[in-house]
Amino acid sequence: MSTEEKAEAPANRAAAKGPRFGDFSEIAIVLVFAAIVLYLSLTTSVFLSAANIMAILVATSLIAVVACGQTFVIITGGIDLSSGSVVALSGVITGLVLHAGFPIWASIGAGILVGLACGLFNGLSVTYLNMNPFIVTLAAMSMARGLAFIIPNGQTIFGFDDAFDSIGGGLWTITGIGRAPIAGVISLAALAIGAFVLKKTVFGSEVYSVGGNREAAMIAGIPVRRTQILVYAISGALAGLGGVILTGRLDSAQPIAATGLELNAIAAVVIGGASLFGGRGSMLGTILGVLLIGVINNGLTLHNVEPFWVQFIQGAVIFLAVLFDSLNQKRRGA
Repeated sequence: MSTEEKAEAPANRAAAKGPRFGDFSEIAIVLVFAAIVLYLSLTTSVFLSAANIMAILVATSLIAVVACGQTFVIITGGIDLSSGSVVALSGVITGLVLHAGFPIWASIGAGILVGLACGLFNGLSVTYLNMNPFIVTLAAMSMARGLAFIIPNGQTIFGFDDAFDSIGGGLWTITGIGRAPIAGVISLAALAIGAFVLKKTVFGSEVYSVGGNREAAMIAGIPVRRTQILVYAISGALAGLGGVILTGRLDSAQPIAATGLELNAIAAVVIGGASLFGGRGSMLGTILGVLLIGVINNGLTLHNVEPFWVQFIQGAVIFLAVLFDSLNQKRRGA
């Protein structure tokens, strides 16, 4: 075997791990999800109602869009702590562009471009300045949140057209299926495209290779820097789209919006089987993680659990997911 083939082997093995259904983590989360759904359907009378299912889809749509971008970043071994603040900043810019009289499509584009710019800042800092992703995105989180307050002077921007508000809270009639929340359709489309990119494209293979073995990927000729920049750009752009969705849902752009959203998104990705050490993960797992978080939150609400306990339980779920990931990593390395 040549030196280049030896270098490619670990990267290819890492790529092969990610996109397949049937990993123990994915099977486990399906079983846990099914158990929770069964429990809630037996203990509450409204859990399986169409209205409640619609509420879950609307509530998880924002997490799903942001988690889609986080999946790319985490598979490469990085992390993006700035996404919640980027959602708020993008929402503020979207609201200001709308109030300036620009058409809806231009306002949506402005929000997404702001997110893209934030993602490029993170990616370039990680690659060309060799900065730690945790530190870079933590700093970006503070800067983006600060700008979200500075630009509108701390004021909430509100009063948008119904056509724009429908993006976040409207319903779309699908022939033969019925009505579905527009935000949910957007999030499913983003996840489907993300799944295709990870599973069927050269770029997707490069993402897994960089996360599986960065040095081997470099030796094999994979453009590691370009790949890292692109995954942060994708994460930023999707956070920008999340800002558009949230602004439409709230009919307002709030500088304080989406606080802590990045933690829920990261939790969904890790719960779905992605490794914080890189090289593993799938969009299917992310979907399962998002749904599990949404169902848990909905179930706690239906059972009138106090908000403080909701936060505690969310934190406990994240802790267990990271613990499982860490133990899995040690087992593989043994």
